[in-house]
Amino acid sequence: MNRLISYEKKDTFIHGLSGFSKLVFFIIWCIVSAMTFDTRVLVVMLLFGAFIYIASGTKWRQVSSIFKAVMFFMTVNLICIFFFAPYQGCEIYGTRHDLVHLFGNYSITCEQLFYELNVLIKYFTVIPAVFIFLVTTDPSELAASINGVGVPYSISYSVAIALRYIPDIQDEFRRIKNAQEARGIEMSIKAPLVERIKRIASIIFPLLFSTMERIDVVSNAMELRGFGKKKTRTWYSRKKLVAADILVIAGVIVFAFVALFITYCDGNRFYNPFI
Repeated sequence: MNRLISYEKKDTFIHGLSGFSKLVFFIIWCIVSAMTFDTRVLVVMLLFGAFIYIASGTKWRQVSSIFKAVMFFMTVNLICIFFFAPYQGCEIYGTRHDLVHLFGNYSITCEQLFYELNVLIKYFTVIPAVFIFLVTTDPSELAASINGVGVPYSISYSVAIALRYIPDIQDEFRRIKNAQEARGIEMSIKAPLVERIKRIASIIFPLLFSTMERIDVVSNAMELRGFGKKKTRTWYSRKKLVAADILVIAGVIVFAFVALFITYCDGNRFYNPFI
């Protein structure tokens, strides 16, 4: 079955890194992306994210469907930003340059377009990082790495189970969707968009019940095996930090300091090209 967001073992530099180093990179990367609105920093992050995507060997089929869904919600979000705050960019940058008057009090301004461009870039700096983290990290190895730095193994194991069950939930979603289509409920692009959304949303409840049943089975199995009885445990797939991991962690920390310094050096986290 063609799974989307799931781990695939490959011989790449990124796959060879420890799950812990990739987790640290992912967290710091997302924090920097959330804190900065400096276009220069965001463009660098965007280009580096594209480089990591290529270097990881991630196939487009693994992320295409999720990416399209994310693009849809991003588009809706940007449209909502414009209609609810059409001059937010003007307030941020302190100037106003009208391009096109639409209707009523709505005009397209250079400042608003630039502000929404930054919002769009922020999305694209985080989304590839999420995809790459999921498809290049073995859940068991990640859990062992997290536990190795002092996090309780029960929490680490919860992370491993969550990541491991993502592809299983995807499979279950497809099975329910195929069963619905076999009963004559159209869910392909042939159906109107609104109807398709409603019908796909109806899958959530059987998927939720199926997931809860799966959680119950796993919980009972772990309890029967005495999970959590002892304070420590051994790991089959623990990976020690090597020079490459240290380099990645040090590199992302240095990048975070530089990026935030550039962002806040003038006391404002917005890069303003209009002054």
